[in-house]
Amino acid sequence: MATVTRDVQASPDRVFAVLANGWTYSDWVVGTTHIRSVDTTWPAVGSKLRHKAGPWPISLHDESTVTAVEPGRRLTLTAGIWPLGEAKVDIVLEPLGPGATRLTMHEDFQAGPLYWVKNKVNDLVLHGRNEEALRRLADIAERR
Repeated sequence: MATVTRDVQASPDRVFAVLANGWTYSDWVVGTTHIRSVDTTWPAVGSKLRHKAGPWPISLHDESTVTAVEPGRRLTLTAGIWPLGEAKVDIVLEPLGPGATRLTMHEDFQAGPLYWVKNKVNDLVLHGRNEEALRRLADIAERR
């Protein structure tokens, strides 16, 4: 499992507002190149966003589904990247005082070929990818 943490100079509500806008995912989720659609109920449990990942012409069409949500505190997703597999992504927001938040992202493969070959290399790749994702998410939240 890859776990990364970053402190953000924005309130948990402000950070969650970015998470609650499914159309911004391609702005901060590394590897997501295009959001094709977002359910109007996003980020309610069971809602989905459909995305493309990877470079053209080999980009993959898939979707991510909300499995748990606590507005201003947590968002948990099942992120599809078929045919490679799917991952569970848990994003936790902790208040650090006025106008600051600690973001923690846990990601682990839970199905498919990437799960079957699960190893330290996968964790290192996810770790670097998610450090960059949290940096981008922080930039968006801090600029709002």
